[in-house]
Amino acid sequence: MRNGVIVEERFVHEEETHLTVKKTSVFFSGDGFTAYDSKGEVVFRVDSYGPDSRDTTELVLMDASGRCLITVRRKRPSLHQRWEGFIGERMEGKKPLFSVRRSSIIGRSSVTVEVPSIPCEEYQIEGSFANRSCKFFNSKKEPVAEIRRKVDASANIMLGKDVFSLSIKPGFDGAFVMGLVLVLDQIIGDEYANDNGSRVDVHPTNQDSNFSFLILYI
Repeated sequence: MRNGVIVEERFVHEEETHLTVKKTSVFFSGDGFTAYDSKGEVVFRVDSYGPDSRDTTELVLMDASGRCLITVRRKRPSLHQRWEGFIGERMEGKKPLFSVRRSSIIGRSSVTVEVPSIPCEEYQIEGSFANRSCKFFNSKKEPVAEIRRKVDASANIMLGKDVFSLSIKPGFDGAFVMGLVLVLDQIIGDEYANDNGSRVDVHPTNQDSNFSFLILYI
């Protein structure tokens, strides 16, 4: 069952998929990511490009073998930090797969994902990526993916924000979601984080209640 934008069929699953995403540096936004499946195997990666180039305007999402899946690029000039995503390597004249823009209304902000080739296909990202707690909704307001702080249930510890969980609903492309994660990290990063990313003791059974909200405060 397909549900939304497809980058590659192999990243679309019939059951809900849970990835562990690790940020390769906790000091700067956009320093690279590695995403692991439930077996601990690498699914996606973005090589670290370091603090000296953190203002770069183009990033590449790769599979475990290093093959380019999506290239995201900041569009300039852009009033609301608009980014575009391209399948594979970006080339002049190539049309974007998706476009991401950030808009602010009365002190709050949200993120909208548009798909130029499908006029009615639009996604909203609600919550706080900075605090690793946000949801992705399709045009029908159905949740298609979610980011949460990761909990080590064996030790009752919430891990730092450099490691988080990414859940992807059945039929939704994990590569597409990871492309959006790269953009979120660039336009939002840790700008509005409420804490320093330290570990926190929690009770695993209370995890869901800690993240039930729809307030837009990205």
